[in-house]
Amino acid sequence: MNSMQAIFFWGALVALGLIALFLIIYVVGLQKSGHTKGTGGSLKSIEQILLGMMVLVVTLLTGVIAARWIETGHGPFSSMFEFSIAFAWGIVILGILYWFRYRIMLVSGASSVIALALLVYASQLSSQAAELVPALQQSFLLSTHVAAAAISYGAFAIGFIAAILILWQRRKTISWLPSPETLDRISYHTVIIGFPLLTLVIILGAIWAEQSWGRYWSWDPKESAALVTWLFYAGYLHTRILKGWQGTRSAVLLVIAFTAVIFTFFGNYIFQGLHAYS
Repeated sequence: MNSMQAIFFWGALVALGLIALFLIIYVVGLQKSGHTKGTGGSLKSIEQILLGMMVLVVTLLTGVIAARWIETGHGPFSSMFEFSIAFAWGIVILGILYWFRYRIMLVSGASSVIALALLVYASQLSSQAAELVPALQQSFLLSTHVAAAAISYGAFAIGFIAAILILWQRRKTISWLPSPETLDRISYHTVIIGFPLLTLVIILGAIWAEQSWGRYWSWDPKESAALVTWLFYAGYLHTRILKGWQGTRSAVLLVIAFTAVIFTFFGNYIFQGLHAYS
């Protein structure tokens, strides 16, 4: 990682840390006010600070990705360091979009804490740009594959936060949390965005596998984990649309599904396979 990338990366990490700090202050303010959104001047100001910091994080992470792309000649798909940054980018940019759609900073801000965890994890990995292995020399295809995965996973992270808040709200009615109905709409909307993109990820991965290894599917651990994740989200849509599931049952299914996302992300550390480099 050259000096410019390092400045962008550590700047984003610090900004996410500040988001976590301001989020704690914001939550305390919500508890005192008893409202679901910032209605007082100070809470509104904190919302604007959080939003501004999230925009800054997206800008800095875009800078990391762009600078690294220029240096290496390919997108962020050659290592866990690169994809951790892409995953964090997807979470924060989706958080911004969902704030503009629903104006609920608690969901958008809390999702940024997941992005913070990803960058802390990335900071412990080697950032050295290595020469691409033959299987990764499909730059456009893999860049599209990873971009779809980053946005898909980002949407699922927002849905996970909404699902956690649904379960918290159902257990004990809390005046300053958004209503379960609003959170349920948010979580459903995230799957409507994330599920088609995850489908695209799997299709593009299969095409890439055929070009690289001569077969569309090899039951590699990461492939299999991605399929299981897809089935969980397909199950969520099936039970919601055809069975009418909403609220607690759907929220539990989304928490399980996002656990599968994390398992897919780290799966290559648990099992050896064709994705050992990512």
